[in-house]
Amino acid sequence: MSTSAEGKVKGRPSLSILAIISFIASFLVSRTFTILNPHASLEIAGYHIHHFWYGIALLAIGGWLGISYKSERIDRLAAILFGAGGGIFGDEVGLNLTNHTDYWTGITYTLIIIFLTIVLLLAFFFRYSKVMTTEFAGLTRSRASIYFGILLAVVSIAILLRASDMIVITVSGALAIISFFVIVSCFVQLLRKKR
Repeated sequence: MSTSAEGKVKGRPSLSILAIISFIASFLVSRTFTILNPHASLEIAGYHIHHFWYGIALLAIGGWLGISYKSERIDRLAAILFGAGGGIFGDEVGLNLTNHTDYWTGITYTLIIIFLTIVLLLAFFFRYSKVMTTEFAGLTRSRASIYFGILLAVVSIAILLRASDMIVITVSGALAIISFFVIVSCFVQLLRKKR
């Protein structure tokens, strides 16, 4: 891989961060505007135009700009528009899921937090995957990782057995699976050392 190609690859995550910041800002601005002006709405020919349509338009424009031009300035603009569109659309996710009956439903905040967590973890993983892989390999070689895996398994299974919320069940189940892989990889490492 050439040096210029490496520079381009290394520069790409900054666009992700720019889009995430734009997403959070537009979500907060949309939510604040709605709190301050709860009855403000655009009506055309008797149709109430929800602001998630503006979000879809910004997502489309940002996506189109991002794939159509090879310019650093346009890429940044596309990332900002794409993030802003996602935030505006995300502001009304709960409203869309509750059949346009409950704008203030808690599912909106839950989905936004889950989405941001996944996106941030993926951005950090792609940026620091070599460091994370090295650290994880080092962790599996130490005995402390066995204790950590067992502790994680016990806690996640205990929560899993008592949970009734689907999100808590999903997260606890994922943590239980991760702890299983940590424990198995530790035992595999110990067996390799004994040979």
